[in-house]
Amino acid sequence: MAHASSKRRTLVIGISGASGAPYVLRLLEILLGGGHEIHLVASEYGRRLLAEESDVRALDLASLAPSLARRDDAAAIAQRLIVHPHKDVGAVIASGSFLHDGMVVLPCSSASLGAIATGSGSNLLVRAAMVTLKERRTLIVAPREMPLSLIDIRNMETLTLAGAIICPPNPGFYLRPTRVEDLVDFVVGKVLDLLKIEHDLKTRWTGV
Repeated sequence: MAHASSKRRTLVIGISGASGAPYVLRLLEILLGGGHEIHLVASEYGRRLLAEESDVRALDLASLAPSLARRDDAAAIAQRLIVHPHKDVGAVIASGSFLHDGMVVLPCSSASLGAIATGSGSNLLVRAAMVTLKERRTLIVAPREMPLSLIDIRNMETLTLAGAIICPPNPGFYLRPTRVEDLVDFVVGKVLDLLKIEHDLKTRWTGV
């Protein structure tokens, strides 16, 4: 992909309480495995989501990306995963002076969507997203709700006008997926494309 880059990136990943744990776990696996630095923040309900959907009960490398934890360079990879308490609104990612290459909220609940859209920085995830917008950096928001209320739609409009990218995790079927993992990779590949990060996931239509 011509526009993508393989250089090391510093990225902020937010996890809130909408269904979709496999998406963010796969994204973390690829980003950390690719040498990128990740600043991770999960809301209280985001942590509950990880536990209920994927039995992840700790925000560490062994729990979030077990395949990477088994590698010989696991210690070095773990150093590139920085986890921030969601109540610490004074953490480094809450400051505009912290330079990063983009933030992804995956999955994004309606509550977090509304809080970001209205500027209610009551926790670190929301505060970091608001700072990303004000600094004109890439903010990708992946709301996983269905159906959508008018409130959700207007919040998405507000964020779009503010510069965010709304990326609902809606997998396509034109590549004829045969496994759940194929559907997960489709969504993760789209997020990586939006971040302009090289990957080898089979997610693009190449014609009949």
